[in-house]
Amino acid sequence: MAKNKEEKTNVIRLLEAAGIPCTHHILDLDKNHVPDGVTAARILGKPPEEVFKTLVAEGPKGEHFVFVIPVAETLDLKKAAKAAGVKSIAMLPQKKLLPLTGYVHGGCSPVGMAKAFPTFFAEEVILVDTMVCSAGKIGHQVEVAPDDLIALVGGQIADLTQQ
Repeated sequence: MAKNKEEKTNVIRLLEAAGIPCTHHILDLDKNHVPDGVTAARILGKPPEEVFKTLVAEGPKGEHFVFVIPVAETLDLKKAAKAAGVKSIAMLPQKKLLPLTGYVHGGCSPVGMAKAFPTFFAEEVILVDTMVCSAGKIGHQVEVAPDDLIALVGGQIADLTQQ
Protein backbone atom coordinates (compact mmCIF):
# COMPACT_ATOMS: atom_id res chain seq x y z
CA MET A 1 0.00 0.00 0.00
CA ALA A 2 1.11 3.55 -0.49
CA LYS A 3 2.50 5.00 2.72
CA ASN A 4 1.47 8.57 1.90
CA LYS A 5 -2.32 8.95 2.11
CA GLU A 6 -2.18 11.81 -0.39
CA GLU A 7 -0.94 9.38 -3.04
CA LYS A 8 -4.00 7.12 -2.77
CA THR A 9 -6.28 7.11 -5.75
CA ASN A 10 -10.05 6.81 -5.60
CA VAL A 11 -9.71 3.19 -6.77
CA ILE A 12 -7.52 2.36 -3.77
CA ARG A 13 -10.00 4.09 -1.45
CA LEU A 14 -12.93 2.13 -2.94
CA LEU A 15 -11.10 -1.19 -2.60
CA GLU A 16 -10.15 -0.44 1.00
CA ALA A 17 -13.71 0.68 1.82
CA ALA A 18 -14.97 -2.65 0.45
CA GLY A 19 -12.48 -4.49 2.68
CA ILE A 20 -10.55 -5.85 -0.29
CA PRO A 21 -6.83 -6.36 0.36
CA CYS A 22 -4.74 -4.63 -2.29
CA THR A 23 -1.25 -3.38 -2.96
CA HIS A 24 -0.75 0.05 -4.51
CA HIS A 25 2.18 0.28 -6.92
CA ILE A 26 3.41 3.67 -8.08
CA LEU A 27 5.57 3.64 -11.20
CA ASP A 28 8.38 6.15 -11.52
CA LEU A 29 7.56 7.44 -14.99
CA ASP A 30 8.85 10.08 -17.34
CA LYS A 31 5.95 12.56 -17.40
CA ASN A 32 6.21 12.83 -21.20
CA HIS A 33 6.03 9.09 -21.85
CA VAL A 34 3.28 6.74 -20.71
CA PRO A 35 4.49 3.15 -21.13
CA ASP A 36 2.42 0.47 -22.78
CA GLY A 37 1.13 -2.33 -20.55
CA VAL A 38 3.94 -4.77 -21.30
CA THR A 39 6.53 -2.13 -20.38
CA ALA A 40 4.58 -1.31 -17.22
CA ALA A 41 4.62 -5.03 -16.32
CA ARG A 42 8.39 -5.09 -16.78
CA ILE A 43 8.81 -1.98 -14.60
CA LEU A 44 6.69 -3.68 -11.92
CA GLY A 45 8.72 -6.88 -12.21
CA LYS A 46 5.56 -8.82 -13.07
CA PRO A 47 4.94 -11.19 -15.97
CA PRO A 48 2.57 -9.65 -18.55
CA GLU A 49 0.07 -12.46 -17.84
CA GLU A 50 -0.57 -10.91 -14.40
CA VAL A 51 -1.05 -7.32 -15.62
CA PHE A 52 -4.38 -6.35 -17.17
CA LYS A 53 -5.64 -3.41 -19.21
CA THR A 54 -9.14 -1.98 -19.10
CA LEU A 55 -10.84 -1.30 -22.43
CA VAL A 56 -14.19 0.36 -23.05
CA ALA A 57 -16.34 -0.44 -26.07
CA GLU A 58 -19.66 0.69 -27.53
CA GLY A 59 -22.50 -1.48 -28.74
CA PRO A 60 -24.71 -0.81 -31.78
CA LYS A 61 -27.35 0.97 -29.70
CA GLY A 62 -24.87 3.21 -27.87
CA GLU A 63 -24.55 0.91 -24.87
CA HIS A 64 -21.14 0.61 -23.21
CA PHE A 65 -19.12 -2.35 -22.01
CA VAL A 66 -15.85 -2.77 -20.12
CA PHE A 67 -13.33 -5.48 -20.97
CA VAL A 68 -10.35 -6.38 -18.78
CA ILE A 69 -7.69 -8.38 -20.61
CA PRO A 70 -3.98 -9.20 -20.20
CA VAL A 71 -1.76 -6.33 -21.40
CA ALA A 72 0.00 -8.43 -24.04
CA GLU A 73 -3.28 -9.63 -25.57
CA THR A 74 -5.67 -8.09 -28.10
CA LEU A 75 -9.42 -7.87 -27.60
CA ASP A 76 -11.32 -9.98 -30.13
CA LEU A 77 -14.30 -7.76 -30.97
CA LYS A 78 -16.48 -10.67 -32.13
CA LYS A 79 -15.86 -12.61 -28.90
CA ALA A 80 -16.44 -9.45 -26.87
CA ALA A 81 -19.75 -8.78 -28.63
CA LYS A 82 -20.83 -12.37 -28.02
CA ALA A 83 -19.94 -12.08 -24.31
CA ALA A 84 -21.87 -8.81 -24.08
CA GLY A 85 -24.88 -10.28 -25.91
CA VAL A 86 -24.87 -7.75 -28.73
CA LYS A 87 -24.47 -8.07 -32.48
CA SER A 88 -21.26 -6.03 -32.66
CA ILE A 89 -19.06 -3.68 -30.68
CA ALA A 90 -16.45 -1.05 -31.48
CA MET A 91 -13.75 0.43 -29.31
CA LEU A 92 -14.81 3.68 -27.67
CA PRO A 93 -13.12 6.69 -29.29
CA GLN A 94 -10.44 8.03 -26.95
CA LYS A 95 -12.05 11.49 -26.76
CA LYS A 96 -15.19 9.92 -25.22
CA LEU A 97 -13.31 7.99 -22.50
CA LEU A 98 -12.89 10.75 -19.89
CA PRO A 99 -16.44 12.14 -20.12
CA LEU A 100 -17.94 8.64 -20.01
CA THR A 101 -15.79 6.95 -17.36
CA GLY A 102 -13.99 9.73 -15.48
CA TYR A 103 -10.66 8.15 -16.49
CA VAL A 104 -8.00 9.15 -19.02
CA HIS A 105 -6.39 6.84 -21.53
CA GLY A 106 -3.63 4.95 -19.72
CA GLY A 107 -5.34 5.32 -16.36
CA CYS A 108 -8.66 3.55 -16.89
CA SER A 109 -9.69 1.13 -14.14
CA PRO A 110 -12.68 -1.21 -13.94
CA VAL A 111 -13.25 0.16 -10.41
CA GLY A 112 -14.90 3.50 -9.74
CA MET A 113 -16.06 4.54 -13.19
CA ALA A 114 -18.47 7.45 -13.31
CA LYS A 115 -21.22 4.90 -14.08
CA ALA A 116 -21.30 1.12 -13.70
CA PHE A 117 -21.11 -0.73 -17.02
CA PRO A 118 -21.31 -4.46 -17.74
CA THR A 119 -17.76 -5.66 -17.16
CA PHE A 120 -16.10 -8.75 -18.59
CA PHE A 121 -12.78 -10.27 -17.59
CA ALA A 122 -10.71 -12.39 -19.96
CA GLU A 123 -10.75 -16.02 -18.92
CA GLU A 124 -6.96 -15.87 -18.45
CA VAL A 125 -7.69 -14.16 -15.13
CA ILE A 126 -8.45 -17.55 -13.56
CA LEU A 127 -4.81 -18.54 -14.07
CA VAL A 128 -3.36 -15.91 -11.71
CA ASP A 129 -3.42 -15.56 -7.92
CA THR A 130 -3.25 -11.78 -8.10
CA MET A 131 -3.80 -9.39 -10.96
CA VAL A 132 -2.52 -5.89 -11.51
CA CYS A 133 -4.62 -3.21 -13.19
CA SER A 134 -4.75 0.56 -13.28
CA ALA A 135 -5.52 2.28 -10.02
CA GLY A 136 -7.28 5.07 -11.91
CA LYS A 137 -4.36 7.39 -12.53
CA ILE A 138 -1.44 7.16 -14.94
CA GLY A 139 1.52 5.58 -13.14
CA HIS A 140 -0.62 4.05 -10.41
CA GLN A 141 -1.40 0.33 -10.41
CA VAL A 142 -3.25 -1.86 -7.95
CA GLU A 143 -2.64 -5.54 -7.24
CA VAL A 144 -5.63 -7.52 -6.05
CA ALA A 145 -7.10 -11.04 -6.03
CA PRO A 146 -9.10 -11.46 -9.27
CA ASP A 147 -12.13 -12.94 -7.50
CA ASP A 148 -12.36 -9.90 -5.22
CA LEU A 149 -12.18 -7.46 -8.12
CA ILE A 150 -14.67 -9.38 -10.23
CA ALA A 151 -17.13 -9.55 -7.33
CA LEU A 152 -16.73 -5.83 -6.57
CA VAL A 153 -17.61 -4.71 -10.11
CA GLY A 154 -20.15 -7.49 -10.75
CA GLY A 155 -17.98 -8.80 -13.56
CA GLN A 156 -18.20 -11.94 -15.62
CA ILE A 157 -15.46 -14.16 -17.03
CA ALA A 158 -15.47 -14.76 -20.80
CA ASP A 159 -13.32 -15.75 -23.75
CA LEU A 160 -12.28 -12.31 -25.02
CA THR A 161 -8.82 -12.43 -26.59
CA GLN A 162 -7.54 -13.24 -30.05
CA GLN A 163 -5.90 -16.63 -30.44
